[in-house]
Order: sequence, then C-alpha cells, then structure tokens
Amino acid sequence: MAPKPLPAFYTVYVLRSTVRHASLYIGSTPNPPRRLKQHNGAAKGGAARTSRQSLRPWEMIVLVSGFPSMVAALKFEWALTNPHLSLHIPEESRLAMSTQRKRNGKPKRPAHSLKSVMSNLHLLTVVPSFARWPLKLHFLAREAYAAWEKWTQSSSCPRRPGLMIMTDFDASANVDEDAANGIHALPLDYQPLKDYVQKAYDVVSFEREGDCLHCGEELESGRGLHAMCPNEECTGMGHLDCWSRHALKGDDDMHVMPDVCKCPSCGGDVRWGDMVKELSLRVRGAREVERLLKKKRAKKDKAETS
Repeated sequence: MAPKPLPAFYTVYVLRSTVRHASLYIGSTPNPPRRLKQHNGAAKGGAARTSRQSLRPWEMIVLVSGFPSMVAALKFEWALTNPHLSLHIPEESRLAMSTQRKRNGKPKRPAHSLKSVMSNLHLLTVVPSFARWPLKLHFLAREAYAAWEKWTQSSSCPRRPGLMIMTDFDASANVDEDAANGIHALPLDYQPLKDYVQKAYDVVSFEREGDCLHCGEELESGRGLHAMCPNEECTGMGHLDCWSRHALKGDDDMHVMPDVCKCPSCGGDVRWGDMVKELSLRVRGAREVERLLKKKRAKKDKAETS
C-alpha cells in the first residue's frame, strides 16, 4: 500500500452535555460536524456513552488538532481519556489516580470534570511523547478556556512554547449545523495549504529548486526530499535532513523531532509540522494536489472570463 500524506485534519474533541454540564466525553474524528450529529442522534453512529436522550444535545467545547496521523490522534485521545493509566504520563507527573477497581481487578477510571480534563490536557501537551507535536487547541466554550487559563497559570509546569491556541465562544454554533462558524467553519480539507502547495508546485514542476539553503549543495529535481519555507513570498528550499539539523541546533540532545526554527532565507518562523505537511502532500498526495490546484485554477479562469 502506497504511503499517504499527512491527514488534512484530525482532531481529539471534548464533548459536553448541554443539559448536564458535568457530563463530559472525549473522542476523535476527522469531521467534527458529522461526528456531533452522530452523538446527538441525527445520524447513525455515535457512542454508547452519549446515547442517553436525557443528556442530548451535546456540544463540542474543546478541539485538539495538528496530529500527524489518525493513530497519533487515537493515542492522544486514549491518554486524555485514561490519564490514570497512560504510559505517556510519567508516574511522578500523574495527576489522575484511581481509588476503585473494576470487577476484573483493573483500576477504575476516575470521573471526568472540566478541571481534570483541562489539567490533563495541559500535562499531555508538555510530556515528552507529545511536546514536539504541532498541536493546536481550539476552545469553543468560555468555561473550558477559563478552566484552562486558571490551571496553566497556577501550575508549576509552564505552558509549552509554540502551542497554538484559538477561541470561538459562539456556543450555538456547536449545535446549529447551519451556522457558518464554530465547528462548522473548520477547514476539513487541504484548502488552507493551497497557496503554499501552489508555490512549491510551481518551483518543483519547473525544476527551479536551486541550492539547499543550509548545505549549499544543488537540489536535484525528483531526487530526495526537498522542503520549502512556508512563509509567503519565500521560495527557499533545502534537504529535509538539513532543515532538521538546522531546527534542532541548540535544542536538547534528547530531541529528535524539530519544532520551530528561523528560515535562513527570509528570517521568518518555520513550524516543522506545517513544512512537513506540505512536503508529504506534494510527495505522497499527487491526486490530492491535482484536485486542490485544479479547484484554484478553475476559480481563477472563471473570474477572468466573467
């Protein structure tokens, strides 16, 4: 099976009952609007824990995105759902403790609360397993954001540098599927990358890669992995491993995944996750790139003829 590009969008979400705010559920999906309809019984699917009619409708109050794969999102989801068991959390850092046992003798999961979910969310963003991932937090409820802010400001563990945080407190957008905001305004495809992809495509298709920004060697077209700076107007390219060494320079020796660095050409910030996502799409997603750029060209042609 041919390798696929990094997913356009995959998120771990926190669900809350609009009837009983203490009822919370954690899941993951590539399509939040569709998944919310399933949880609320408007479409087939959902989950047993959200099927009680007395707790519907549910709303999404927090989204965590930026995962490199579905499997990565599932690992994060499981860790956030089971912080008392997750091996991603060092024992000395664990916040959730089980005080009861199931019939099979295994530790019973402590009940979720907004405080416990936000505290463990903060913990997971800084543990070694996830600290270098290009994660983004999207808060859709004021209470959730307030709980996050309160915990991170009082915690002895500082908030992770580079963690992107967005807020959108239009709570009605979580339930109203016709609203053009909230989860219904999320870009679920590669459209946010189209200008970046077009820029790289134009350079690569005409074999104008030039020399590596870092080592100075010629970038042979069609041979090797050549990543381009994501900043607008900058077409600086380099070997992926050269970018990696550049981005890790000065970091702790234990780090193997880059996070953020400066482009040697334009001086702008380069988020490793953004750059690798475009590269994986260009190298592994020929069909997706064709569809994305065709859509862009079709709109341009239509505008020129009108």
